[in-house]
Amino acid sequence: MTLPDQLPNDVPAIEIVDLRKSFGALEVLKGVDLTVNPGQVVCVIGPSGSGKSTLLRCVNLLEEPTSGEIRVEGIDVLDPDVDIDRVRARIGMVFQQFNLFQHLTVLRNLTIAQQRVLGRKKEDARQVALANLQRVGLGEKVDAYPAHLSGGQQQRVAIARALSMEPDMMLFDEPTSALDPELVGDVLDVMRSLAASGMTMMVVTHEMGFAREVGDELVFMDQGVIVESGHPREVLAAPQHSRTQAFLSKVL
Repeated sequence: MTLPDQLPNDVPAIEIVDLRKSFGALEVLKGVDLTVNPGQVVCVIGPSGSGKSTLLRCVNLLEEPTSGEIRVEGIDVLDPDVDIDRVRARIGMVFQQFNLFQHLTVLRNLTIAQQRVLGRKKEDARQVALANLQRVGLGEKVDAYPAHLSGGQQQRVAIARALSMEPDMMLFDEPTSALDPELVGDVLDVMRSLAASGMTMMVVTHEMGFAREVGDELVFMDQGVIVESGHPREVLAAPQHSRTQAFLSKVL
């Protein structure tokens, strides 16, 4: 199945309907419905084990749903005829752990997928990589190896790597939770600038300040369901559900 190059304005970037995911007898997602529109920043919060990361990983089929529907830019990603690698090329993913190739330089980390997946020529891939390293404030680190970078720098390299694939949207799975507190700010600054540029983003996070400032929608998950959602400032200031109130009273 071919994917359209241009997305109609009224088609959601991500549409999730009655999504369920079980690992053996453990049901982790219990019927999740969520729509992310183009240019929107949706932040997902909740306690550990609530299903946040599983939800994110189902969007690009890093986890295969047990049942339900997921459409990315109108494409049913669970249709066996869909080329999932083509769909994934449109979705940038940034993990809690940076997942960089430790034996490759920063530059090579950014060019290898461009060349192998997108078929870019070496020099074209290099130019894209250099532009994105500048974008995240690490233009001087092209020849460094990941082990010589701080955690915050490695995470910014991971973001630049995802951007080098020129995705239509970005998924962030707790991108700052493995970082020392003083390194969090630089990563959040990069994410703020991405949001300001109009990038569609789905962000699993514990950073309530970021969610309040940057998010268009805040989703609170608990025990595999969406308990409450709304504008971040409203949810954080006056949560309606008792479970949301209890959670926020511990983290704010």
